[in-house]
Amino acid sequence: MAKNDNKWGPENPHPLSTRKTELIWEGKYDEYGNWREVDIAGCAMPMQKIETIDEPASRLKPLGLFDSEKAHKDDFRNMLIWGDNKLVMASLLKDFKGKIDLICIDPPFDVGADFTMDIPIGESKESIGKDQSTLEMIAYRDMWGKGTDSYLHMMYERLVLMKELLSETGSIYVHSDWRVNSHLRLILDEIFGRHNFRNEIVWQKIRSSKGQSKSFGNVLDTIYFYSKTESSLFNKQYVPLAEERLEKHYKYFDEISEKNYQLCDFTQKGQGPSRVFGDKGEIAPPAGKHWIWSQEKIDEGIKKGLIVFTSGKMPRLKRFLDDSKGNPMEDLWNDIPPVNSMSDERAAYATQKPEALLERMILSSTNEGDLVADFFNGSGTTGAVAERLGRRWIMADLGRFAIHTTRKRMIELQRKLHEEDKPYRAFDVYNLGRYERQWWQKERLKGADEEHRRVVLEFYRAEVLQNSSSALIHGRKGSALCHVDSIDGLFTRDELKAVAKAAKEAGAKELHCLAWEFEMDLRLLCHEIEHADDIKIKLIPIPREIMEKNRTSPPPFLEVAVLEAEVVYKISPTPWFILVKYFFYVFSYA
Repeated sequence: MAKNDNKWGPENPHPLSTRKTELIWEGKYDEYGNWREVDIAGCAMPMQKIETIDEPASRLKPLGLFDSEKAHKDDFRNMLIWGDNKLVMASLLKDFKGKIDLICIDPPFDVGADFTMDIPIGESKESIGKDQSTLEMIAYRDMWGKGTDSYLHMMYERLVLMKELLSETGSIYVHSDWRVNSHLRLILDEIFGRHNFRNEIVWQKIRSSKGQSKSFGNVLDTIYFYSKTESSLFNKQYVPLAEERLEKHYKYFDEISEKNYQLCDFTQKGQGPSRVFGDKGEIAPPAGKHWIWSQEKIDEGIKKGLIVFTSGKMPRLKRFLDDSKGNPMEDLWNDIPPVNSMSDERAAYATQKPEALLERMILSSTNEGDLVADFFNGSGTTGAVAERLGRRWIMADLGRFAIHTTRKRMIELQRKLHEEDKPYRAFDVYNLGRYERQWWQKERLKGADEEHRRVVLEFYRAEVLQNSSSALIHGRKGSALCHVDSIDGLFTRDELKAVAKAAKEAGAKELHCLAWEFEMDLRLLCHEIEHADDIKIKLIPIPREIMEKNRTSPPPFLEVAVLEAEVVYKISPTPWFILVKYFFYVFSYA
């Protein structure tokens, strides 16, 4: 094509001339210029319930069917889900599309962060490093392998799903900071619409910053507040009046009611008629304004002494301090400090936000009984506040440590609410499919379960048995026979009985059962079989570290912990006092 043949104009518009103003990132459009839609159907996965947690009830006598006393607010069980939040939300759409009343998220700000953290040990100053799980490592590196582009695409897909989950009166609060807030604002405008933007809230997270050589100190974060529609729920919040305002404005004292009050303007913008103010006669409002009360209400106000006249002969309205809710909350939040090291709510989680911050959002945009969600739940602050305020909740996180931290925090809150005779809801812990291991099996093991067993036994430093007399016996370590459970299975009581029988028939005196997950209280059955069949059984969880891409040395294989108790003293000065000594055993085999 000749150079002059490619002339752009009305008959041959340039491709970029038809674009609207928008934020573009790699991955937003496909090779043909079409907007990439979020693959919802391909992401939905079955949720596997790991446990139901109703901690106080587990220690109490169950209530009868017709007992009037009830610990729970209702039959809804809250949800704590471990997994990639994109897959979690796609899986929730079936049951919760358009049913979530509020979403509060605090997504990662640091594009490309590796999500390792230091975890304090007890009350000491020591700490240990918490590495990423294989799932975290793979997912975050895939999301952010292209830096800001992949981060924006990750957030875009998730915010699209969040909008689908929100109810028609629902809202979303997105916490951010200087690193990505300008990008997130444009994405939120595109998804929720600029007309549904409500506020850019500035939270002063610290009072004083570290000295910076070439810039001002960074002391604030940004919280974007959007609604799904213009009919969103909003409960106005108030902050207490400052002392100087009380002294300056509420300086008058009413002898009859014995209350402090201030005198306020009695007009608003908008033309209106004159009113009669008792013996003062008819008084016209200032130009361009109208009296805020009707004539009937003015007559009643004069009888009650609520309307007075200043030296300027204009009526003024008494507003009593006791009737004031305070100042309406504005978009500068500088009254909530961060969680400090001595705080009772501290969960030793690096990105933990104060409960007062979430409480303000939840009270503003929900009513009691509404459903609140957080898909980057971190330490579980959103759920903890929602539970305390009588809201239902769903929380999800990709990090295993986040789920453990949140689970522990919610159990402690259940205990606290129970001790205070306050109702609470039980919650279910879910694993969104065992896709960490499924990914490993598909990508690294090419789907072969035999290959999975071979890899496990090699890391366990056991011999792989090629021609075993039983399909349930897969290896040998010293004099012990080894069984390796399937990659997607739960090692059950029935399986243990079958494997123990096969090992006994093979003449073994010791059996090692390696599995990813074990049925509860399986150790008790082991004791029964050991005494009945004279065979020693060890239950050994397969460590997830064997899935790490470049691992060559075996991680420690630890036997399922054993807890034993022994009564040390039966007699003491206090009749009810018994001292019990506990022994906690963990054995390592590799």
